Amino acid sequence: MTNEEKKPKKETQEDSILESIWDLMKTFMECMIIVFLIVNFIARPIRVEGSSMYPTLHSNALGFANVYGKKFGTLKRFDIAIIEVENRKYLVKRIVGLPGETIQYVNGQLQVDGKTIEEPFLNTDYRAKKEGIFMEDVSPITLGEDEYYCLGDNRPASRDSRYYGPFHADQIIAKGAFIFFPFNQFGVKSW
Repeated sequence: MTNEEKKPKKETQEDSILESIWDLMKTFMECMIIVFLIVNFIARPIRVEGSSMYPTLHSNALGFANVYGKKFGTLKRFDIAIIEVENRKYLVKRIVGLPGETIQYVNGQLQVDGKTIEEPFLNTDYRAKKEGIFMEDVSPITLGEDEYYCLGDNRPASRDSRYYGPFHADQIIAKGAFIFFPFNQFGVKSW
């Protein structure tokens, strides 16, 4: 075999390696685009940190939040909301007050525009076990046209609108949650 016959084989191997690298890069970029689209327009992975939503959601629960429903739907009272606060920190809370409403708590009862609203998602057995006041009084606050009042279901252990103030619509990045771990929490959690 002459040197000329060997040379095309070597170029073919180099071409094959470059083609494989190019294919790998294209596949990687396609995957990144798909992940970007899913996370920003369909569903975002979430991990619940802390006990502020207990017993509805347990600490370290893993799941997905509905980005599509927030972007193209409406936020309703008692929706679970994923809220972005300082430095890309995320909170999982429940919407109790909607834009334009006046919210207050009197004797542990939610009042919206002066009317008492039941909160059926709150676990009565869990509330009864908590010593002291489960939900302190909140003075009336009137929400702006793009503001939401959000609280954790475990009121004594939650940093929420009582701490941060009302959340703006653009801080709410998703709503609802599909929990896949732990398995005893498996399913959709909207309320």
